Amino acid sequence: MGDVILTMKGIDKSFPGVHALDHVDFEVRRGEVHALMGENGAGKSTLMKVLTGIYKKDSGTITYEGKEVEFHNTREAQDAGIVIVHQELNMVGDLTVAQNIFIGREPVKGIRIDDKKMIEDSKALFDKLKIEIDPTAKMKDLTVGKQQMCEIAKAISHNAKVIIFDEPSAALTEKEIDDLFAIIRDLRAQNMGIVYISHRMDEIKVITDRVTVMRDGGYVGTLITKDCTKEDIINMMVGRVIYEEPKTHSMCPPDAPVVLKVENLNAGRMVQDVSFELHKGEILGFSGLMGAGRTETARAIFGADPKQSGKISIMNKQTGKLEEVTINSPVDAVKAGIGYLSEDRRRYGVVVGKSIIENSTLACLEDYSHGIFIDKAAEKKVTEKYIEELATKTPGPDQLVMNLSGGNQQKVVIAKWLVKNSDILIFDEPTRGIDVGAKNEIYKLMNKLASEGKSIIMISSEMTEILRMSDRIVIMCEGKKTGEMDIAEATQESIMDKATRNIK
Repeated sequence: MGDVILTMKGIDKSFPGVHALDHVDFEVRRGEVHALMGENGAGKSTLMKVLTGIYKKDSGTITYEGKEVEFHNTREAQDAGIVIVHQELNMVGDLTVAQNIFIGREPVKGIRIDDKKMIEDSKALFDKLKIEIDPTAKMKDLTVGKQQMCEIAKAISHNAKVIIFDEPSAALTEKEIDDLFAIIRDLRAQNMGIVYISHRMDEIKVITDRVTVMRDGGYVGTLITKDCTKEDIINMMVGRVIYEEPKTHSMCPPDAPVVLKVENLNAGRMVQDVSFELHKGEILGFSGLMGAGRTETARAIFGADPKQSGKISIMNKQTGKLEEVTINSPVDAVKAGIGYLSEDRRRYGVVVGKSIIENSTLACLEDYSHGIFIDKAAEKKVTEKYIEELATKTPGPDQLVMNLSGGNQQKVVIAKWLVKNSDILIFDEPTRGIDVGAKNEIYKLMNKLASEGKSIIMISSEMTEILRMSDRIVIMCEGKKTGEMDIAEATQESIMDKATRNIK
């Protein structure tokens, strides 16, 4: 590691009802990857937004390259060489790769945009990053991993000296993560200062040099990565020890009735002849590699995507018998008692411009409506109940969802389906982008829901999560179900064997 390029000292920031940053210290050296960690709502993103001029600090100092600075917007920060690669990619799908990289600062020749130079400059950036991407391709035609690489190339094009990666691997495959790490190591070798925000503990140990931990808006401490353990970091983050022991036996009663039966479901290439059963009070894990067809199966069951054939039966609560249901849309699924927590919560789970109250009652607004009037008091009461039950960090129920951290946004999605009182819940990547403390709360909640008789399908790409939470596991590969096992007989090796069974 080289000399210090960036120092933030005593940074303080308050919003109405929230003390977001409480005299936080942070520094970055040239040629280091410095992890910034903490639970959702700890203040990590707020600190980076203060640095890059999105928010104005209340007090404290920022020293960059030996001079005290204060950026008033992201453009000023970019011009100085401080760039963020955001978790939510800010790309325009219908524009080319080159157009996205140089949007707003296109090279010109006379009075026209110089497309040839823009393409050449984009190719030079990709060569520097040692990646192959066609600068003339439409952005929407690239994988998420390739789009992420384009964001990095865009950051480099600003002559970046400090690059902030905000949850860069959340939507990437293992191969894409390896490619990302190769790029980050190369950037470190070029003496750049890199801030790496992630909740994935295993990544922190692999890619970072130092770790700074925040908790409740305050600075806890900084560790040298090679000298600390995963448990050390977790303890600093949450102030308590969290155990991640795998489940040794099913908690679902052996005589529990079947509440959902899916037979020979077909929905395009990614859902081929899938059959399974879900029991009352059971957590059924769906495991497999990226692109195995797990999300596509869930979306077909929920009516979000059309199915070509197959039979879906749900238990009639009055008769206690399975009855075939027709689900052509999410509205049909909700009426049948199914709730779906999408892996993309910002796109499908919540309306970020609406309040927690409005989001919590979104799936059952008719229950709170009397003619043209909405019972606001009843809405508020039920929302406050689930804010307390889920320990959602918010100044109050009227807070806009966009102002909540990722983990707390996830809790609002869960609250929506709890308010609706759905009997069957599909949790698709329930803890993606969520810190270890919030994960533990969601795990406790899922176990509580199952013990109360709710039935849960949990799709997860994290093997430890599958082994910790599932009573039974369905494994998929390339659109087909390749295995099913009780948690008592499940191991990482046996699951991976079936998850790769179709792959030649």
